[in-house]
Amino acid sequence: MAISKDNLNTPKSHYASQIFLRILAIATTLSAACLMITNKQATLIFGIQVVARYSYSPAFKFYAFANIAAFALSVLSLIAVFLMERKPLNSTFYFCLFLHDLTVTVLLMAGLGAAMAIAYVGKFGNSHSGWMQICDHFGKFCNRVIASSVVGFLGLFVYLILTIVSANQSRKIPPSI
Repeated sequence: MAISKDNLNTPKSHYASQIFLRILAIATTLSAACLMITNKQATLIFGIQVVARYSYSPAFKFYAFANIAAFALSVLSLIAVFLMERKPLNSTFYFCLFLHDLTVTVLLMAGLGAAMAIAYVGKFGNSHSGWMQICDHFGKFCNRVIASSVVGFLGLFVYLILTIVSANQSRKIPPSI
């Protein structure tokens, strides 16, 4: 059986894609938060033990908590989508879902922006400010920041797709009075 465009644009396929993307968003935001929160490395520098952990940087803390908030909101939106199947569809629900997805997208974008700024300074330093690069001393720590960021960008991409899908759906359904 060939898959046509009409088969992909049914309420069931839209419902299935919403569930799949929201489960993927849950997995990516939880993974990104766990990778960052459990990130810690101790090393000796000039005979002194120095510890690097995410909680020493406000930007990394914001990133981790932004992913935790996105995870919690993703679970709530998944529940809402499950409830969506039981009720008749209306544009107000999809518009609220669009606003939710847009808010989480912006939250993830802000967290990633903050984390990437600090990660860049950690990797390359800043000679004008006198900040030295630390990734040559804390390789494991920096690699986990990179892994968390990659997973975080995947979560951002999933939420970007969800935002577009929700906006498109809120536009298609006639308003209920």
